[in-house]
Amino acid sequence: MLPDILLVDDEEEILEFLERILKPKYRIHTAHNGAEALVKLAAEAIQLVVSDVMMLEMDGFELCKKIKTNVEYSHIPVILLTAKNTIQSKIEGLELGADAYIEKPFSKEHLQAQIASLLNNRNNIRQYFAQSPLVHIRSMAHTKADEKFLEQLNDAICRNIEDADLDVEKLARKMTMSRITLYRKIKAVSDLTPLELINITRLKKAAEYLAEGEHRIYEISNMVGFSSQSNFARNFLKQFKMTPSDYMQKKANERKD
Repeated sequence: MLPDILLVDDEEEILEFLERILKPKYRIHTAHNGAEALVKLAAEAIQLVVSDVMMLEMDGFELCKKIKTNVEYSHIPVILLTAKNTIQSKIEGLELGADAYIEKPFSKEHLQAQIASLLNNRNNIRQYFAQSPLVHIRSMAHTKADEKFLEQLNDAICRNIEDADLDVEKLARKMTMSRITLYRKIKAVSDLTPLELINITRLKKAAEYLAEGEHRIYEISNMVGFSSQSNFARNFLKQFKMTPSDYMQKKANERKD
């Protein structure tokens, strides 16, 4: 599926131009001001926002601020487009959390490259988190709001990690969020379902125990909520491309060195 991008501008000609150059690679949504954009964000799984700064009803700066301070949207990259070319206006946009600031007139190649770079960077970070046994979940955070959310999420899972039946319903209650909101946020930040993230968190906690070398593998399997050692071993191998025993040995060798 194509990534969903929201274009925000109060000039119809600009919106049509942006849609025309981006439509081949992205699923496009449009809004004419910040207030209308927030409605679209609530209804669609937007992955990136390109917004003009100067708009009559909620400008781009205010929209960026609302996106970056709302836990439901704070993961979404924001590119601001503006005719203002002063250093102060650039500083204001970046201080509000904008991920990129492009001056008008701009080349379509520059905008396309910036969008692709932001989306690819986030995908690379997600993959690094999922494939690396000891990389913390907060590595995927791009804002303070995201970092706080991910820390709380990790704590909620780890406090209940021995519960083999931990699922999105239980996790949503512990996070005091609706199941749908939690699902959308986890999916957007990590590209994982809540159950997949719970499973990876179990495996990463197991990797910590294995690295310490103070417990047997079957004990660690129970400590992180797996129903059987064989199931744990299969999951660990699939996720990190090595068996728990091989990983434990690798870490033991590193301690000796």
